[in-house]
Amino acid sequence: MAVKQVSPTDEFIKGLWRDNPVFIQVLGMCPALAVSNTAINALAMGLATTFVLVMAGLSVSLLRRFIPREARIVSYICIIATFVTCVDYLMMALSLELHRALGAFIALIVVNCLILGRAEAFASKNKPGRAMLDGLGMGVGFTLALLFIGVVRELLGSGSLFGIPMFPEGFQTWTIMVLPSGGFLAMAGWLLLVNWIRQKEDEAAKRATEAGS
Repeated sequence: MAVKQVSPTDEFIKGLWRDNPVFIQVLGMCPALAVSNTAINALAMGLATTFVLVMAGLSVSLLRRFIPREARIVSYICIIATFVTCVDYLMMALSLELHRALGAFIALIVVNCLILGRAEAFASKNKPGRAMLDGLGMGVGFTLALLFIGVVRELLGSGSLFGIPMFPEGFQTWTIMVLPSGGFLAMAGWLLLVNWIRQKEDEAAKRATEAGS
């Protein structure tokens, strides 16, 4: 039986929906809940994580034949930490205010299980092009998930979006949405929506299969 070939485009698209890191795999929950109180913080963290995912995937793929199997996890962490340090200094140079807002969560990208997981499960077994597409897809999916959560929390918690007021004066903000518990509420709402959509997709696919048989 012939093995179905996965196209390079599929490597990118899977991270956006089918294998979305946050809404499907439920990975990287610490930054998803902690820094998503505003849309700009969520976007910055997502872009930083995407950069690390792509560069770490490329590096691991290029070096996969030279990294001893016994030392692979330590090697991957060192590679990831190198790019996280680059992101940390770049963000510090571009915006000290944003750097302070994200705080220790920039450095904690090193231990994000999403990045180490993609390095171990995919980049170490595939060519550089596919590894970069996989990292880019997962990174964009992660960024979109954080942004969706951040938009909801900032709109309801502060009445603004990217710092721009969105509601008339007198709008009663939901203070709970800018607190840590607001992250759980926003996450729960999005998970319910995503699971409902996936359930509808499964039902439609099942009906199509039954109709064709």
